Amino acid sequence: MSFGQRFEEIRTGFERPFWVANITELFERLSYYAVFASLARYLREVLNFPTERATNLTGLFGGLVWFLAIFGGAIADRLGFRRALSLAYMILAGSYFLLGSIGASWLAPVRNLLPLVVLATILLVLPPLGVALVKPCVVGTTARASHENVRSIGYSIYYTLVNIGGAIGPWLAGVINEHLPTAIVFRMAALSVFLMFFVVLVFFKEPQRSGETNTASIAETLRNFFKVLGNPKFMTFLLIFSGYWIVYWQEFISLPLYVHEYINPATNTGRMLSTGPLVVIALTVAMGVATKKMAPFSAVILGTVISMVAFVILALHSSVIAVYVTLVVVAIGEIIQAPRYYDYISRLAPPGQQGTYMGFAFLPIGIGSLIGGWFGGRVMHQFAEVAHQPQRVWWVISGVGVLTALLLWIYDRVVKPSGQEASA
Repeated sequence: MSFGQRFEEIRTGFERPFWVANITELFERLSYYAVFASLARYLREVLNFPTERATNLTGLFGGLVWFLAIFGGAIADRLGFRRALSLAYMILAGSYFLLGSIGASWLAPVRNLLPLVVLATILLVLPPLGVALVKPCVVGTTARASHENVRSIGYSIYYTLVNIGGAIGPWLAGVINEHLPTAIVFRMAALSVFLMFFVVLVFFKEPQRSGETNTASIAETLRNFFKVLGNPKFMTFLLIFSGYWIVYWQEFISLPLYVHEYINPATNTGRMLSTGPLVVIALTVAMGVATKKMAPFSAVILGTVISMVAFVILALHSSVIAVYVTLVVVAIGEIIQAPRYYDYISRLAPPGQQGTYMGFAFLPIGIGSLIGGWFGGRVMHQFAEVAHQPQRVWWVISGVGVLTALLLWIYDRVVKPSGQEASA
């Protein structure tokens, strides 16, 4: 097929809802990662929470997104994508604005009524409710509004736009933090998703179902949840792999605090956190070609080892350059493992349960953020604030990652997933 034919195929292969949904997803990701990149420092430096409390709340914010996404598809299907997206962007706009206004004078009566930690926790729970609705709507629209011959390209476009948003968000947060109060980051995020609310109302049309089976109801999703819990091999794998995300999320939970307090307080940590998504955008295709002959589970182990050992760089040499190098290496490991992780789970799922298993593939990401917030805070407090040996933080964090890789290797030897892949 010539380039002109391929271009024409792409030009005519996507209906308008595809482009509307995916463009709004770019702005949703931009807003989310701008907030996530600034949240730990905002809680610690602006709201004056202790380090452990700040990291716990940051981990809660990141973790709930992935737990609620399990049920987001069922809710979105009941509401319809247009109503679900509209509701999601209104929730996000309101919650981001309120998060950035916690210290505002007009919110003083609420602060006097509720302890600050309770108020912050309530407001941090709200954005994940919105994100959990956006994801299934955008992915579902990509499936419904793409012709069969370009659907795989549609998912590539979706993945690319997600990473573009993930790169721009922290960068914008860094620019704002250089010149304005951190609270402005949250208001910028609120404005961004509020505009997407109007984009959906004006331009988004409910895509046709194209004959696909309905999304499971919430009750069915709960039944599937317990069905998956009854698969000990699969649950063991998910629990082990949570270790990867416990370490990975320290980029957003512990690293900004560490850089600002123990390396250089003038460092633009928001701009720094754009590094990973930029590497993912630049190298995903090349790395996919380089590792395409590798068995999925072997690629998961290799990517885990690379990402986890990367944090040793910071343990050996704490500098701004070392942080950037660490982030690049972590991203390379992520590129190697992430696509093959989902490939492995799709092969592991029993016939007829691929959708359920793929939904639960997000559990380690959520578990990793929730535990990672507690873990990162404990390690930072013990070794940096109490023992005054901040570089030991990264030895401990990297050690958890290496242990995860070792447990994955043992799992591979005992359960033999690589052999299952070969037979598949």
